[in-house]
Amino acid sequence: MIVIRLLKFFVLCIPFYFTFTGTTYASKDSKEFEKSLSEIGYTSVHQALQDSNKHFNHTISLPIQLPPVPFTHNYGRFNNLEGNINDGFEAEYFNKALSENHYAIRVRPVENKIKFKKGNIDQTFKLNDGNTAIYSSKASGVVNLLIFEKGVWQYMLSVDKRISNKVTSEILVEIANSIK
Repeated sequence: MIVIRLLKFFVLCIPFYFTFTGTTYASKDSKEFEKSLSEIGYTSVHQALQDSNKHFNHTISLPIQLPPVPFTHNYGRFNNLEGNINDGFEAEYFNKALSENHYAIRVRPVENKIKFKKGNIDQTFKLNDGNTAIYSSKASGVVNLLIFEKGVWQYMLSVDKRISNKVTSEILVEIANSIK
């Protein structure tokens, strides 16, 4: 149990630490950028995860692995909208200098899962835990998605289509399998 907590700490906190101690935050533009994200509810991934776990009274586990592209920023948000159907957790990873380096994790309760039309599904994969994941490059015009369920959660991993040669469906499956 302690090992899992330590892994979560390193996965969630270390990238956040390096992001905020780097030189990219010295400019006025970066401060305005951070302020705009804060105004729409983004906080640290760690804080958003804590808020989500408390709201749902159930732990959300995040992937240990990230896509193999550089990110300069990561933020999280807990969405607590009217009713429960759209409540969920999200984490965004992006590169301020390379807009195509954008990756997101969205997690919501299975009971409120988003369903996908068969015509939008490119491939299905069997995850290490036996669950099925669907991959779609058709459901959205700008991102590719990997959607799967683990326990009481539906996960949606998305990556900008412009980096689909670097972050393939197989890499997204590896990321999904890194959730413990």
